[in-house]
Amino acid sequence: MTAEATRDAPAQKPLRADARRNRDKLVEVAAQMFASDGVDVSLEEIARRAGVGIGTLYRHFPTREHLVEVVYRREVEGLCHAADELAREHPADVALEFWMQRFVDYIATKRGLATSLRLLLTTNSTLFSDTSGRVSGAMRSLVQAAAAAGKIRADVDASDVMHALGGIYSAPNTPDWRERSGRLVKLLMDGLRFGARG
Repeated sequence: MTAEATRDAPAQKPLRADARRNRDKLVEVAAQMFASDGVDVSLEEIARRAGVGIGTLYRHFPTREHLVEVVYRREVEGLCHAADELAREHPADVALEFWMQRFVDYIATKRGLATSLRLLLTTNSTLFSDTSGRVSGAMRSLVQAAAAAGKIRADVDASDVMHALGGIYSAPNTPDWRERSGRLVKLLMDGLRFGARG
């Protein structure tokens, strides 16, 4: 769990190690279930799959919206951290492609959270002001690095790439959505690499 995600915990004192493990597991399971089943998934089922009681879930997350907010912050933080990690470990174009595949997972979770995210927006949650620009900034750094290395076209604008990826979000939620989205990322990378000097 990241510092950004944990700062919203209702507890005022640091969590014990076992309580932190339970909280982290709840957030991990919730992210998976929101992505696959949507935000209306049973909180009891989240607790059961995390191996804790429903009382434990409510101690950490008094409302469904609080759980949604922490899950979303975790996803943003993970996506931004992945950009740095991939850039260190792979050639610039490969890092960009791997990150875009990770972006598909992020979109899947965001689609699952859509209704609650809209509710959080109307309640003036700081969620969006805190996270705004972080994902596009991560994308921009990867695109610029790949272009500078000659691995993708030099005339690529990161905002255009983000716009193209954004189309995945609005695609129909069919059973093969993830598979099709992965193929679209590969096609997009083929286009970015075409005409690269390296």
